[in-house]
Formats: sequence, C-alpha cells, structure tokens
Amino acid sequence: MVSVGWNEPLIISEKLPATMMPGGLSEVKPATPEVQHIVNEVKPQFESRENRTYGIFKAIVYKTQVVAGINYFIKVQVSDADFVHLKVFQSLPQENQGPSLVSFETGKTIDDPLTYF
Repeated sequence: MVSVGWNEPLIISEKLPATMMPGGLSEVKPATPEVQHIVNEVKPQFESRENRTYGIFKAIVYKTQVVAGINYFIKVQVSDADFVHLKVFQSLPQENQGPSLVSFETGKTIDDPLTYF
C-alpha cells in the first residue's frame, strides 16, 4: 500500500519491517534460530558444490536484501577458524519454495566483513 497525503506518512509496505529497504542491504545482525534453519536447509547444497561434508555449520551473523523475496548474506562457521559467506535466496511465502543457495565465498575469517557478492 502506498499512501501519499500531505499529512500522511509514506507507507511502502505494511509487511516489511522499517529496517528492510527494497534493494539495499540491511545492517549486520546476530544470527537467529530462523537464519540457522535456513543455513541447515542449504547445507546439503553447499556440501554438494564443495564436494565435502562439514561437522560445524553455524550461522554467526547475517544481512538481508529485499528483492522478489529475500536474499540472505550469512557468515557461517565451518571449523574452529574457518568461515564461509553464503548468499541464499528465499522466495515469497506464497511460492512455497525452500531456500536456495545462490553463491558463496570460502576462505573467510571471523573478521571478514559480510558484504554484497
């Protein structure tokens, strides 16, 4: 809903939190159980592409980007000192599809910033 009156605020979407701006990346946030669930769902896709398995696959922090769904940029711990950055697309709820691994970056550390890729 877009409402533009002289004395009314501009409402772009009643369903998106104010911190989620279409197209832009959100601020970095600590991983939530929901983000860990997304990471768990794409782990087989990641392991298949890397042709190896991981005992540790823990979401640490994430950013989001609103598109025709949501892109999640997630820092994931895969060993004591190794991290990967995942880009995961979650389609709109009415499309009833699980998350899909779009791309990833390996060889990251805990200090590497989570950026668009």
